Amino acid sequence: MASLFTKRIAAYLADFFVVSAFMWIVSFVLYLLANPYSMNSLYSYFPYVVPVLIMVYFVVCEKYKGATVGKALLYLQVRSNNGEYVSWQQAIVRNLTKIYWFPIIFDWAIGKILGKNDRILNSITKTRVFDELR
Repeated sequence: MASLFTKRIAAYLADFFVVSAFMWIVSFVLYLLANPYSMNSLYSYFPYVVPVLIMVYFVVCEKYKGATVGKALLYLQVRSNNGEYVSWQQAIVRNLTKIYWFPIIFDWAIGKILGKNDRILNSITKTRVFDELR
């Protein structure tokens, strides 16, 4: 059976594909609605829109369902240390490093350097990811 860390990486990759598919749909709709010659100006807004959509995806999924699509596929859940679903504040703060996908590596590395067995933002927000099957 895969470790929790391996499952979390796989869930993160699955979430990347979910968000990418959503962004492809948004791009296609914008292409249909806009003049094809003005698409470059529309795409210039994507570096600002994509992080917002990523945050909305992670925060809303974790707040209301306790898991994103990737986590749910791998039977992972996000909870507060007291066992309840995460609050809005916890969901927002714990997902800050996912805005541009790669800063989460630093979040994890800082947690390891400080001797935590998890990401530093999970420690700060007092949340944890657990495997529903264990």
